[in-house]
Amino acid sequence: MLEGRTLWELLERRVDATPDALMAVDEDMRTITFGEYWSDSERAAAGLLAHGVGSGDVVSWQLPTWIESMVLVGALSRIGAIQNPMLPIYREREVGFCTNQAKASLLIVPSVWRDFDFEEMGRSIASTNAADMRVLVSDRALPQGDPATLPPIEEALPADEQPVRWLFYTSGTTADPKGAQHTDASVAAVAKGMAERMGVIQADRNALVFPFTHIGGITWLFTSLQTGCSNILMEGFHPEKTPEVLSRENVTLAGSGTVFHQAYLGFQRKHATPVFPNVRAFPGGGAPKPPSIVEEIRQTFDAPVLSGYGLTEAPILTMADLSDSDEELAVSEGKPMPGVELKFVTLEGEVAAPGAEGEIRAKAPQVMRGYLDSSLDADAFDEEGYFRTGDLGRLDDRGNVIITGRVKDVIIRKGENVSAKEVEDLLYTHPAIADVAVIGLPDPDSGERVCAVVQTAEGSDPIDFDSMVAHLRDGGLMTQKLPEQLEHIEVIPRNPSGKVLKHVLVDQYKG
Repeated sequence: MLEGRTLWELLERRVDATPDALMAVDEDMRTITFGEYWSDSERAAAGLLAHGVGSGDVVSWQLPTWIESMVLVGALSRIGAIQNPMLPIYREREVGFCTNQAKASLLIVPSVWRDFDFEEMGRSIASTNAADMRVLVSDRALPQGDPATLPPIEEALPADEQPVRWLFYTSGTTADPKGAQHTDASVAAVAKGMAERMGVIQADRNALVFPFTHIGGITWLFTSLQTGCSNILMEGFHPEKTPEVLSRENVTLAGSGTVFHQAYLGFQRKHATPVFPNVRAFPGGGAPKPPSIVEEIRQTFDAPVLSGYGLTEAPILTMADLSDSDEELAVSEGKPMPGVELKFVTLEGEVAAPGAEGEIRAKAPQVMRGYLDSSLDADAFDEEGYFRTGDLGRLDDRGNVIITGRVKDVIIRKGENVSAKEVEDLLYTHPAIADVAVIGLPDPDSGERVCAVVQTAEGSDPIDFDSMVAHLRDGGLMTQKLPEQLEHIEVIPRNPSGKVLKHVLVDQYKG
């Protein structure tokens, strides 16, 4: 595995090692090698330089998962710019907030993508932007220039001395997005640890079919440069078209989360022969997984689900390993990554006893430098410098982290704590339920009542309330945790990372 203190240093070492190896292929069968990636990045860097982008400038960009998006990352890295990738679902409120807070000098967007006019949105934002931001429209094409005009490559500094090079905004599911400041070193640490856990090699073909602008997309770019593996790109995930492309391109690492894995299972059911004959793992993350998905994937594809746990602010703190048993894979999110130090703190503020539940707090090389809005840091880090994840979990006797819920996702009914995740995991095992979210709704008598919102499985009749209760009782759920309300919904709302937008459901059903 190659090392590099910065993305550009890593890229140059990869080009020296395997210039002609495939780096990426997309749904239209366009390809790019590592050598071509380096030269395309240099030309695009020179083109951006001519557009006035210099070292330390903040460039916000909102492009789909295109080969050109990967080239843009390389080009901005060559210049030494600060990158602010934004999810394609962001609209004027979020993009305006991020670009204003980040003081972006340039916003790069497509013209129109998936029937939305990004160019119009960008120009509207720019007209009121305090930093006099410019807009560059890029439809699978980037500015081009002569690499001879580029300044010398900036010195690659040790990890603890590196400048911030990335502003990744949280998904903003409950409030304004929060900008997490990362360095090349923090992202590289995640990428390396992930590659080691999954045993990534040059022959691997990874499914990069989620938004590349997510920190997970940039992490896979680093992993690709470290290991020489290639990526299969799709500009947007589609439950039928995406598996077809992955099958055509002989995917070996089919990520990257429950929603994706369910689509792959559905695709395989329609075919008599293996659709992913050489798949060896199903990476997962971004949202909790139902334990049942691990067994389904193993039975269908004879491969493990390798989950990781983390946040934008502290990506992939833990991850499963190829050597883990299916039992471990089903109920846990793996062991802490190299250099990660965790502690578990009870809701009362005490360090939890070994094996007991508590809020997960972390110190790690991949933890952000802090939020761009530094006033948020006081609540984000405790007095010992640990990042407060807001997630509840515990360590099992083998050192695996088991996520038990969210600090804010504990439903308190008549003084009793109800873990939404515990109820969800049991409901997932019912054949009539394709997806589920358990939420707490305001109740004048009990404080909160437990409500199950379910998405019915294709070809099944909707589950009724009595059948739901009976299923939960059969699963051993105590009476105090049984839902008092059942709602049916066509599709459970999720963000691009797969996290359920529970605040949307609460607003919809609180009545």
